[in-house]
Amino acid sequence: MELADPQPGPDDIVVETGAVGLCHSDIGFMDGTITSLLGHVPIVLGHEIVGTVTAVGSDVTEFVIGDRIGIPATTDGPGTAMDGGYAQKVRVPADLPVKLPDGLSFRDAAPATCSGRTAYRAVHSAGQVESGMKVGIIGFGGLGFFGVQIALAAGATVYVSELNESRWSLATELGVKAVSKDIRDFESEELDLIIDFAGTEGTLGSAIDAIRHGGRIVEVGLGAETASVSIPNITMKEVRIVGASNGTKEEAAAILALFADGSVRPHTEEIAFDAIPEGLHRLETGQADARLIAVY
Repeated sequence: MELADPQPGPDDIVVETGAVGLCHSDIGFMDGTITSLLGHVPIVLGHEIVGTVTAVGSDVTEFVIGDRIGIPATTDGPGTAMDGGYAQKVRVPADLPVKLPDGLSFRDAAPATCSGRTAYRAVHSAGQVESGMKVGIIGFGGLGFFGVQIALAAGATVYVSELNESRWSLATELGVKAVSKDIRDFESEELDLIIDFAGTEGTLGSAIDAIRHGGRIVEVGLGAETASVSIPNITMKEVRIVGASNGTKEEAAAILALFADGSVRPHTEEIAFDAIPEGLHRLETGQADARLIAVY
C-alpha cells in the first residue's frame, strides 16, 4: 500500500526507518486479542523503530536532520497510536526518541526500544538487582535473553528456568549458573530475586515457592490473565511482588549504552522489508529462534 510521506507538526520529527523489530504484540494487534490498544484502525504497525531524522518541526530543538535515533515503544507512539515502522518514513513526537550511541548498528539497536528496555526495567528499576545477588529468570525467550545478560552485567549470579531445552545451551554460554525446567529446582539456592518473563498460570506460584524468605518477585510476562497462588506462602515468607512494564526514555538510553559497550548483545536475524509478513507468520507459529529485524 502506498501512503504519502508524513509531514512533521511543530513538535514532531520525521524519521527514515533504518530498521524495525517484529514483536509478538503485533500478532495480538492483528488477530484482535489486543486491538483495543490501538489508537485507530487501519494503522501501520511496527513499534521497535530506529532510523535517521529527515525533517524536524518548527518548535523542535533537541534533534537535527541526520541524527540517528531510536523510538521507545509506547502506547501513544508509532505503531500503536499513529502509523509505525513497517513503512519507510515515520512521524513521531519529538519528546519520544533517544539518540543512538555512535557505532551501534540499526539492526542491533532496534531490540532495545521494546524488549531490551522492558528487561532493563525489570532487572534494575523493579528488581533492584545488586552485585552478589542470586537471581532467578523464568522464561528464556526474547525478554529473558536480555534479562539474563543485564543481571549478569550487574554482577548477579543467575539461574534460568526454561521449558524449551533447545535454548539451554545459549543460556549456559552467556554464563548462567544453572538451567532447569522448573524454578523450584533452585529453592535451595535462596534466590534473592525472581523475574517472571513468562507470566503463565503457574509461574507466579512456582516463583513464590522458590524465592527465599523476604525475597522479591517481578512479574513481567503476560502469558495468562489470572494465576492461582498460596496466600499463606506469600504471608509467611514475606514475599514482595511487583510488576514491571515498558520502561522510560532514560532506561532506553541505559540499555542502548549496554548494547554499545558490549555488556549486552542482541540475538537477531536480519530480514528484508518485503519479508515482514512472512516474519510475522514465523513469530506466530514459533519458527523464529532470534529477534527478527527488518532492515531497510
